[in-house]
Amino acid sequence: MDSAPVPFSTLGLDERILEGLRDRRFTETRPIQSAVMPLALAGHDLIACAETGTGKTLGFVLPILHRLINEPPSPHSRALILAPTRELVVQIEDDLHGLSYHTSITSAAVYGGVPMDPQERALKGGADILVATPGRLQDHMRQGNAHLDHVKFLVLDEADRMMDMGFWPDVKRIIGQLPAARQTLLFSATMSQDVVDLAVDIVHDPKYVQVGSRSAPASTIAHEYHELAAGEKAGWLAAFLRRTSGPVLVFVRTKRGADRLTLRLAGAGIRAAALHADRTQERRQQAVEGFKSGRYPVLVATDIAARGLDIDAISHVVNYEVPDTVDSYVHRAGRTGRSQHEGIALTLVAPEERRTFAAIERAIPFTPSTVARDRGANHER
Repeated sequence: MDSAPVPFSTLGLDERILEGLRDRRFTETRPIQSAVMPLALAGHDLIACAETGTGKTLGFVLPILHRLINEPPSPHSRALILAPTRELVVQIEDDLHGLSYHTSITSAAVYGGVPMDPQERALKGGADILVATPGRLQDHMRQGNAHLDHVKFLVLDEADRMMDMGFWPDVKRIIGQLPAARQTLLFSATMSQDVVDLAVDIVHDPKYVQVGSRSAPASTIAHEYHELAAGEKAGWLAAFLRRTSGPVLVFVRTKRGADRLTLRLAGAGIRAAALHADRTQERRQQAVEGFKSGRYPVLVATDIAARGLDIDAISHVVNYEVPDTVDSYVHRAGRTGRSQHEGIALTLVAPEERRTFAAIERAIPFTPSTVARDRGANHER
């Protein structure tokens, strides 16, 4: 499959979509978009895998918009995009809103943590495209708010993450309410055999697309590590952040750990926000927007942020604690080095984490961190 960049204007997209692309200064496709868009526009089912941060969203949004524009208007929802996290749903809907600005296509975001009434009105109003988390959509279906019997296009974004988070039973129940005659596009950052086995039950004669290395981070990311005792990490990190221009995304294992580290950094004079599942949706949005705007140069997050953040300018990802698996590492590291920008993924390794890190190190080309040695020499005692 040829995945070389091509001008969007050569793909036969409706002029109103091209105008939306120009508004956002998108001129050429990225490799995953070049590979999947002709197939999606031709109506094929897809199982597509690409590195994180490579532009999968436009790969499915643009074909859906083009095909809906060229169909007669309908009072019913005709496209459904399922994603695992609230943040990812918001990001996709933002992209849809911008790219459909010059069209009459409507969209609605459906996710938990916010009141259901506005979502109910959007669902009953027949928004053309629904972007939803499986759990909240199931809530609306149980209450009779969501009618999916006219859906012609289904997208499963970050399918591996939905499986990891236990959403697959909800996904299967939702798919059971959709027409059998539909186009299904499945996208994933990694493609385990489990994902493939489950995917074949919901797609028909799919085309397979693989762009980049399987379960590998983008080539624009440098991978570094620094070994130190667990009790030294917070002080070392504070010293590192004082000398590093942001934005910096710091990953921790637990919600309590995120809050604790954020307070520790604040006490050291570093503006940081915490992002995890126990925060209200409003506070999560405030944290993300503050991070994007620069109000908080540092965002301390659990893995909930590994899929939902789409910020091109993140300079460093810091694994404050070693992730459990290679896939988890890839998803975390993929928040930097996006859109051909260079980035650094830095992992802090305590002696008790050395065995876990060794498994990741076998799969990822790490180097000892020169930045860590230079900047950490005077860390807090």
